[in-house]
Amino acid sequence: MALKSKSKKVAVALSGGVDSSVAAALLKKQGFDVVGFHMRLWKVNPNKDSQEETEKRVKEIGRVLDIPIKIFDFKKEFKKIVVDYFLDSYKKGITPNPCVVCNAKIKFGLLMEKAKELGCDYLATGHYAQVKDKKLFRAKNLEKDQTYFLWKLKQKEIKKVLFPLGIIESKQKVREMAKEFGLPTAKTPESNDVCFLGTTSTSDFLKNNLKTKKGKIVDTKGKILGEHNGIWLYTIGQRKGIELPIKKGRSAFPWFVVKKDIKNNVLVVSQNEKDLLKKELIAQSVNWLCGVEPRLPLKVKAKIRYGSLEASAIVKEKISKGKYRVAFVKPQRAITPGQSVAFYLGSELLGGGIIQ
Repeated sequence: MALKSKSKKVAVALSGGVDSSVAAALLKKQGFDVVGFHMRLWKVNPNKDSQEETEKRVKEIGRVLDIPIKIFDFKKEFKKIVVDYFLDSYKKGITPNPCVVCNAKIKFGLLMEKAKELGCDYLATGHYAQVKDKKLFRAKNLEKDQTYFLWKLKQKEIKKVLFPLGIIESKQKVREMAKEFGLPTAKTPESNDVCFLGTTSTSDFLKNNLKTKKGKIVDTKGKILGEHNGIWLYTIGQRKGIELPIKKGRSAFPWFVVKKDIKNNVLVVSQNEKDLLKKELIAQSVNWLCGVEPRLPLKVKAKIRYGSLEASAIVKEKISKGKYRVAFVKPQRAITPGQSVAFYLGSELLGGGIIQ
């Protein structure tokens, strides 16, 4: 990142956590004209004291770094774009990825528009990722790398984003830097995976917002084993929460969800983990970060969930607009509709899509 940046104005998305605050401090140190942007977002059980505490911390970051702070109320937009998508996905029987949608539509959508309106040249966040030559690469800290959630970015956004933490080797180093900068975030806890849920569990949120109807639990041969509490509450590969009694002649090995028959409200389970293995998937709404479709077939490393390792795969063919067939060299466990698949070449993020 060039240090000759005094004439460049950058908006930094400040959540009130350690990552974004250190990102702002690093850019200020490098000579950028920094302004802090904080978003008020919809939450399941909004806590006025908690929100006030967060905003107080954001303002303190502004005071310490001597940067202006602007607060935007995106609660209505966030509810419509992210939360409603979250619920609609579960209603369709698929497992959503709200962070991907939030990044594309809120942070690098609405917030980037605000940055442009205020004459900012860039928008920066505390994401662990790197931008080089208008391409997106994994962060130096592979354990915290967040490129998986950024596959929806377009060239017009990549040209205008900065990820200062991409070159930092560890989270511990980030916390040490926060302390060195005198920031009030050095010991702030890690944020929740699904930020708008807070302390509410996903199952409780779904029960409160979707009509749950009991239905049959069957094995892969169609034998009825028991009853589920609502098909929305389960996801492919899930083991916990499948409450099947141990009966004579039935082994005590755990059960796994292998299929959801939404139409008939039937949950299919198996005690054989091999039933979760599949060699192919269909990816839809695929976005290539370079803006140009690569030549197929294309050998890649594919990541089917944030917590999984990349696996060798081939993007075999284009089925229709934005839809591709992907084959893995080795079968993958619990390929889950609704989740994202991200494609890598070395450390470069080529693009991604939604598993159909």
